[in-house]
Amino acid sequence: MKQIFTKPTRTLGKQDRTLYTNARLIDPESGLDTKGELLSTGDTISDFGAKVFKEKIPADVKIVDCKGLILCPGLLDIQVHFREPGQEYKETIETGSKSAAAGGVTTVACMPNTKPPIDDVAVVAFLHKRARETGYVNVRTYACISKEMKGESLTEMGLLVEAGAVGFTDDGLPLMHAGLMRKALAYSREFGVPIAQHAEDLHLSHGGCMNEGKVSAKLGLPGIPNAAEAVMVERDILLAELTGGQYHVLHISTAEAVEAVRRAKKKGLHVTCEAAPHHFTLTDEAVEEYRTFSKMNPPLRAEKDRRAIIEGLKDGTIDAIATDHAPHDQESKRVPMTSAAFGIVGLETMLPLSLGLYHKKIMPLRDVLAAMTYKPADIIHVNAGRLKKGAPADLTLFDLNMEWEMVPDEFMSKSKNSPFENWKVKGRAVRTVVGGETVYTLGK
Repeated sequence: MKQIFTKPTRTLGKQDRTLYTNARLIDPESGLDTKGELLSTGDTISDFGAKVFKEKIPADVKIVDCKGLILCPGLLDIQVHFREPGQEYKETIETGSKSAAAGGVTTVACMPNTKPPIDDVAVVAFLHKRARETGYVNVRTYACISKEMKGESLTEMGLLVEAGAVGFTDDGLPLMHAGLMRKALAYSREFGVPIAQHAEDLHLSHGGCMNEGKVSAKLGLPGIPNAAEAVMVERDILLAELTGGQYHVLHISTAEAVEAVRRAKKKGLHVTCEAAPHHFTLTDEAVEEYRTFSKMNPPLRAEKDRRAIIEGLKDGTIDAIATDHAPHDQESKRVPMTSAAFGIVGLETMLPLSLGLYHKKIMPLRDVLAAMTYKPADIIHVNAGRLKKGAPADLTLFDLNMEWEMVPDEFMSKSKNSPFENWKVKGRAVRTVVGGETVYTLGK
């Protein structure tokens, strides 16, 4: 199928009107699930319902026939690596945002482990400028917790929040220094943004390249134990309780960590977490035959952990689905397992893999979509993920039952490192709308 991309104009004050007719409107937050229409005016949603215009549709209104497909708030992915600045040969804001648009994602939050890292107001400004110039979707960014990601001293958090940072993380590296994490969490309470942790005790995971368990023993590879994640999550939750800060666990992967978050939520702590589709879809058995395209950090875990991630999504312990989209060039992956880079691309596989939870009757559709719309929006405190009057006209139109085969060579991402080659899935974005403008359509 032909994929068509249109760069948004982002024209201020535009009042173009578009009416999306014959749609199945779903708003995960309110529970709306009905046949109807939606009208966007400029970059906002101005009305929706069974029939927007009682009389004849005005001549100046553009009409998009949704043909009975689902129209929902634009999806968010709050953990992506676009590699710009510094590693543009792996991904750029332009190619990464095209990949997002093709996946039905209208807002992303970039991780700050770029070169140089996003630890300074000037780098935040550069990223926002590049996003305006080359991006297809809304590009937001985290900033580093520590200067140069060295884990030694805090960045100028107040200035970075003013510059537009949606939170702080040293993702790619955990913040090992407990005292520094305590200070960061205290500031998060003051500034109203999350501290997001790549939860890994480096003393426990040192040298590991996959999950520690039966498969690693069989392959003779050094493993990363569940405890490496769980110990860090338990420590940080104690610090979140001490400070009253907002703590977010990136790409949670173990049963023990999920249970720790569950206990924290029951205590009323401001603790959230996200899970990646690969962690609720695959296990460490995917690494057999030394498949480096299945190497990521945190690693694919055992079946009990995969099931725990699903249970966490079902009961709301896990708030969001995020991909940890991590593009790498072939040379970084086609090497021995111990030397290969961690990470896979995920923006174009998130929706179909997540919809698998619905198609397999594991979760209601509303709950699956909630984890990719208003729930991640609330974690990073952005105005997105909802169908309501006055909200941004960021929309995803998708075919719930379209069957297709995922072919990484056809992905829009500059990198193709995915373990889901030739996977047959069901569900695909067919139109992506950002700020009232169609940026992606899937044609025939």
